[in-house]
Amino acid sequence: MNPWEGVSEFAAVVESGSFTAAAHQLGISTAQVSRQVSALESRLSSKLLYRTTRKVTVTEAGQIYYQHCRPVLDGLKEAEQALNSLQSSPRGRLKITAPGTYGESKIAPLINDFLTLHPDLQIECVFTNQRIDLVEGGYDLAIRVGHLADSSMMATRITSRHLHVCATPSYLKRYGEPHSLSELKHHNCLQGTLDYWRFEVNAKEQTIRISGNLRCNSGQSLLDAALKSIGLVQLPDYYLQAAINNKQLIPLLQNYEPKDEGVWALYPHNRHLSPKVRMLVDYLKEQL
Repeated sequence: MNPWEGVSEFAAVVESGSFTAAAHQLGISTAQVSRQVSALESRLSSKLLYRTTRKVTVTEAGQIYYQHCRPVLDGLKEAEQALNSLQSSPRGRLKITAPGTYGESKIAPLINDFLTLHPDLQIECVFTNQRIDLVEGGYDLAIRVGHLADSSMMATRITSRHLHVCATPSYLKRYGEPHSLSELKHHNCLQGTLDYWRFEVNAKEQTIRISGNLRCNSGQSLLDAALKSIGLVQLPDYYLQAAINNKQLIPLLQNYEPKDEGVWALYPHNRHLSPKVRMLVDYLKEQL
């Protein structure tokens, strides 16, 4: 007994609304579709479809069975696509969104490298800090940083980011180095969109309200201000790493640094990750 016999035909009838349309979709005769569905109903001892001369109606049992069958059929299709991708280079369109600075500095160069490996792809990138509706916008993939609140999305962690508090040697020579969180109130703390910084104290996250003479929604601008010894700054490592490496900035309060945050590849829950998207996600994860 073939457990799959009749399943594709049944699903096609449910989705197309008739045996004739299902037959056309599958490229077989209407009689064959009818025979396969009847055999399936007999094997399951359940009536899945009500047939009249005018229309086909799905029974309650048929609805339940269809809801379980559809993901399985989709999985089989995805498996075939995955195998096909091993035999051919990915091609077609990919639409991606990522946060502005992170997208420009980290994601864009890797996208360009990926295109050199797979020139048959057409990739559209949108770098913005606005939250975009992936389904409505027709996006295949989104890169998100930090805490994920949208439970309707599937997520794969591709890397992490780390927050540092830093200042220049010149600033520290003039104003001294803070050794505790309470000392931050005595320093000029450059603010982003929030008026607090995040730390970890005794294995628990803690926020400290900060103040200073500059507030800006651009991490690049805050970095520039910190490099000009205007004040202390807390930013993710991808802003600071080069300046830390060449000693332009000194990491501070390292015992209180918060845990790493995830950097995620998101895609809609109701879409299967196509082979070309999966290849890109794997590539980003490997390179990052």
